[in-house]
Amino acid sequence: MERGGTTRPAVRGPGRPRPATVPLPALPRPRTPLTTAFTAAFPAVALPAVLVTAALVTVLAAGCGPPGSGGARVPSPPPPSSSSPSATAPEDLCARIVTHWAREVLDGTAYGDYQSMGLSNGQYGILRDAVAAARPVREQRGAPAAHEVIVRHVREACAERHRTGRPDEGAWR
Repeated sequence: MERGGTTRPAVRGPGRPRPATVPLPALPRPRTPLTTAFTAAFPAVALPAVLVTAALVTVLAAGCGPPGSGGARVPSPPPPSSSSPSATAPEDLCARIVTHWAREVLDGTAYGDYQSMGLSNGQYGILRDAVAAARPVREQRGAPAAHEVIVRHVREACAERHRTGRPDEGAWR
């Protein structure tokens, strides 16, 4: 008994059984007004419409059978290969992402630090070196030549970084 003389219903907790549930009666599915109005107004059309729909479904399903079954040919997927698809090599991934951000930094459209760019500390070092090498080239020969310097510098630096198959100084670098 609680304060004030009233009892509180038992709260379900560990070790207490679930309260019994009473199944609800099934309710009939409501018909849409359009369907009801159509079949009431045109009872002679309702049965042929159902038959035409069933025939159409049968014809379309026949076209989805295996090759040679008389239906339309559907291109089959290529057979599964014994090996998994090749992943992008780490040095290629490094070169792609660092080249992108180095171009953005050189063009003055990048914003944020290396973490917001999705780069590691080592990748950001490559980016800074590439941009430093490309700035004088941009002043002398233009942006396309500077972008070529970035691509070449980043590709070489990423290949050196991943020469052993992984970054040289810890996973975060």
